[in-house]
Amino acid sequence: MSHRTPTRRLFLEGGFAGLATLLLEPLVGCSSDEAKEGAGGTGGAGSVDAGPFLQSNLAKLGPIGPADENGVRLPAECTARIVAQSGKEPIAGSGFSWHSAPDGGATFAVPDGGFIYVSNSELPIAGGAGALRFDAKGELVDGYSILTNTNLNCAGGKMPWGTWLSCEEAGRGRVFECDPTGKADAEERPALGIFKHEGAAYDPENHHVYLTEDENDGCFYRFVPAGMKAGRADLASGKLEVAKVDGSGGVTWLAVPDPTFEGTKPTREQVADATKFDGGEGIVHFAGVIYFSTKGDNRVWAYHVATAKLSVLYDAAKVTSPVLQGVDALAVTAGGEILVAEDGDDMQVVAIMADGSTKVLVQIDGHDGSEITGLTFDPSGTRLFFSSQRGVGGNSGGITYMVTGPFHV
Repeated sequence: MSHRTPTRRLFLEGGFAGLATLLLEPLVGCSSDEAKEGAGGTGGAGSVDAGPFLQSNLAKLGPIGPADENGVRLPAECTARIVAQSGKEPIAGSGFSWHSAPDGGATFAVPDGGFIYVSNSELPIAGGAGALRFDAKGELVDGYSILTNTNLNCAGGKMPWGTWLSCEEAGRGRVFECDPTGKADAEERPALGIFKHEGAAYDPENHHVYLTEDENDGCFYRFVPAGMKAGRADLASGKLEVAKVDGSGGVTWLAVPDPTFEGTKPTREQVADATKFDGGEGIVHFAGVIYFSTKGDNRVWAYHVATAKLSVLYDAAKVTSPVLQGVDALAVTAGGEILVAEDGDDMQVVAIMADGSTKVLVQIDGHDGSEITGLTFDPSGTRLFFSSQRGVGGNSGGITYMVTGPFHV
């Protein structure tokens, strides 16, 4: 089968890492020689320079102002433009139309100094993922599919060797590893578990993949690969585990006996001692910490890998008149601030700053009934991508935006 084509400060235990870091990992070759060449490397080990070190500039950005012609409210230093709309050709006459229900996304650097933005389609049965290629000036030059005929592709995760994990948010949801260039067929990765997937994040130190589950009694998962192949974690085989959290936040990882759900018991119900999380959503890694959100209780969590401790970074229920509600997709700056996209509420992108305070970066007016998805920075850290999944009034079709501004220096 081919799949081508606030008033209360919440402090994180241990604090944020304050040093600048590379925002993006290199894009390297996929499973075919053609893909390897297209990604700027050979023998599966090629890479692309991800650019200079960056420092976050969020604290210096001003408040959001009035809505622009597209209903987007931004700090005065920033501008927004629409780069794609569902059912329309991003490049006129290309024959490629942008998918409906755009969801999780990521960017990948390419050898010519440009980058690729990939985006999932959360359509039932006719889901998948598409890609937009930009040149070094941020101008759109190509668009194409990288995954087709899959089911409810919601979020996913970027792998440091330059592939995109597209995850199905269905009861028997699968994970597909995709080539952002579209030159190699996507590969199904059943070892990462069969369940109602949301997002995935990679720990580069231990080569583990962490995954969230969009169920009100879902689990927090860790995939331990069997080994490495050609400089990348082998996602074809390994051990899937679930988190058991004790009263002090200590995490024990327990093996899932039937991760591919071949028996009668759903994956999340196979380990009796597994801790349940209310609607797992976005997930990112930064400086040895895995951050993830749970929409059912409006929380953002922080799992400290080295100490195996889980803490709550943000809890809307403990904030008087919270700015941030409807927590969903996550992104992270080079300084460790966590950007959170809202599902509903007032359709904002809100940053959790280093001191635990919150700062509104983006708001979309007139999109009631929609949600903000696909949140990610480009390699330069000066462009922020996101989509309104269902558009104006929640029924006009998805709209994908690029915001340009001094998010990093």
